[in-house]
Amino acid sequence: MAIQRLHSNKRLSNTVIHNGVVYLAGQLANNHEGDIRAQTAETLANIDALLAEAGSDKSQILSVTIYLKNIEADFAGLNEVWEAWVANGHAPARACVEAAMFKPSLLVEMSVVAVQG
Repeated sequence: MAIQRLHSNKRLSNTVIHNGVVYLAGQLANNHEGDIRAQTAETLANIDALLAEAGSDKSQILSVTIYLKNIEADFAGLNEVWEAWVANGHAPARACVEAAMFKPSLLVEMSVVAVQG
């Protein structure tokens, strides 16, 4: 089965689809001026859009890796938005770690693996 790459450049593909599995590169908010709740909500909206384009949705997510700039300060705010977004009964496997971000104003980034359908 062929590998499908969407929104690609020399460095990365935003979405890769293979064998019915959707892989999203690290997703983040376009507006880095918001607090953790705003950036999380925008990141999740971006994930929703990319999954829809790939023929999937949030109920089909297998795993998510979440990177937080400051886990102590932002974990509760992230979870508040996350828990309202996750489909009831469809919580994916999840890891959440603290990481240095490429811009000081960026608070959260998420990478996703989901199935199509």
